[in-house]
Amino acid sequence: MKAAVLIQPGQPLQIEDVVISKPGPHEVLIRTAACGLCHSDLHFIEGTYPHPLPAIPGHEAAGIVEAVGSEVRTVKVGDAVVSCLSAFCGHCEFCVTGRMSLCLGGDTRRAPTDAPRITRPDGSLVNQMLNLSAFAEQMLIHEHACVKINPEMPLDRAAVIGCAVTTGAGTIFNACKLTPGETVAVIGCGGVGLATINAAKIAGAGRIIAADPIPEKRALAMKLGATDAIDASADGAAATIVEMTKGGVDHAIEAVGRPASAQLAVSVLRRGGTATILGMMPLTEKVGLSAMDLLQSKKLQGAIMGGNRFPVDIPRLVDFYIRGLLDLDSIIAERIPLSGVNDGFEKMKGGASARSVIVFDQ
Repeated sequence: MKAAVLIQPGQPLQIEDVVISKPGPHEVLIRTAACGLCHSDLHFIEGTYPHPLPAIPGHEAAGIVEAVGSEVRTVKVGDAVVSCLSAFCGHCEFCVTGRMSLCLGGDTRRAPTDAPRITRPDGSLVNQMLNLSAFAEQMLIHEHACVKINPEMPLDRAAVIGCAVTTGAGTIFNACKLTPGETVAVIGCGGVGLATINAAKIAGAGRIIAADPIPEKRALAMKLGATDAIDASADGAAATIVEMTKGGVDHAIEAVGRPASAQLAVSVLRRGGTATILGMMPLTEKVGLSAMDLLQSKKLQGAIMGGNRFPVDIPRLVDFYIRGLLDLDSIIAERIPLSGVNDGFEKMKGGASARSVIVFDQ
């Protein structure tokens, strides 16, 4: 099968022929229909986050089940599915206490002594990135890394639910537990930020302020439910948000992964407000609260993948789209073939568009 392989950090992905194994007892073979280009992939491609190489990136995908292992009970051949990097074991402390997104997922990977899931034709190892490796015509993953969805759902739009939308919406519904009428500021209006804004609208937020330096993204944020949009890079952006909301917001969500954006999120909180950091910042960075922030009962939290419970969350998000509540069409900027993956990431670096999606029938 064809796949986009990362050989060296900072270098373009190479389209190669690779060999995929047969499903083990709890594994699922999926024909990939579509995969979104996520900024998290770019962190690995550029070497900001280390990973064993060579490897196939890609994790925001949807497809059709082609084969299942002997013990698989959650999906069957022919099912439409969405993959998710929050693979869960189902029996660790995090899983049994309802915090599945924190599961380390050791049982969902093949043991070092087992044959690898992906190799080159000469038998050499190709590492599976984030337990998925979706920039490929097929995926071989654990059954707890995907979920069956409504077959009426278009798979190119279903793909972006697998990361951007699950993270953004999960943050609103699971991590923030937003109460109708509360105020929200979203810092960064890429795929995750836009999904956060859309979910805040669905949840009944009173005022939703989008902050991004790019005018096109601010306009898109307004289309997806923001009530106000400001230039995040402008002098006095924090003061503007505090003034607009008469004291600050209940929830500030950082969705771009930059230290300045995290600081902006903390700066716009009202007394008792919560800042949630979603973006993947450089590993050496720290984000904190001042003594005065703590005296004012302000809070700071992370929310990996929005604190999702994806086997429940993703089918519900699919239903939201089918019912016209969730706008995925506006989030997708373009559909590209696998061969266009490097151009897609170059456009991402430019920052003007939302989501590029690889469609494998092109």
